[in-house]
Amino acid sequence: MNGIIDLVRKAQRGDESAYLELFQQFDEDLYRVAYVYLGNEEDSLDVVQETAYRSFKSIKKLKEPEYFKTWLIKIAISCSIDLLRKRKRQIQWKPDYIESITIKDDEDLPLSLTLKELIEALEPEEKNVIILRFYYDLTIREVTEVLDIPLGTGKTLLYRALKKLRQRVEEDGDYGYGFR
Repeated sequence: MNGIIDLVRKAQRGDESAYLELFQQFDEDLYRVAYVYLGNEEDSLDVVQETAYRSFKSIKKLKEPEYFKTWLIKIAISCSIDLLRKRKRQIQWKPDYIESITIKDDEDLPLSLTLKELIEALEPEEKNVIILRFYYDLTIREVTEVLDIPLGTGKTLLYRALKKLRQRVEEDGDYGYGFR
């Protein structure tokens, strides 16, 4: 973590190579975030490029260097939403993304219960919170900062999504996954 903080401080002082080194550590994460929103490679790469530009231009404004990754993800989400608004699309998860995170081994999940089905049961806002909280391992506070929503709203979305997931698992049988 100290290495990132040092690189951020160097980048804030104008060290372009420090910024490049920092950005390259997280470009794959940014691509995945953009792909969740946009569902295609070309648009996702455009968002990564736009995120690089916006973050480079405003890195001096970053007050807490330890949250660099969270800050970048927030910019990537903002760029993704801007692109969607520009093209007047709805935020949806594309089938290829859902398939890539679906557990394929039927022995791991009995009957028809799959991660894909669980995720599809959630509203877009709930999906965002679940993915950021558990896939990117952000704290709920970081999730709310990334999504630019109040902490209470973030907690409500998280608990509502977990409740839906728990209910779905219970409907399909007790598999002991322990969503709590």
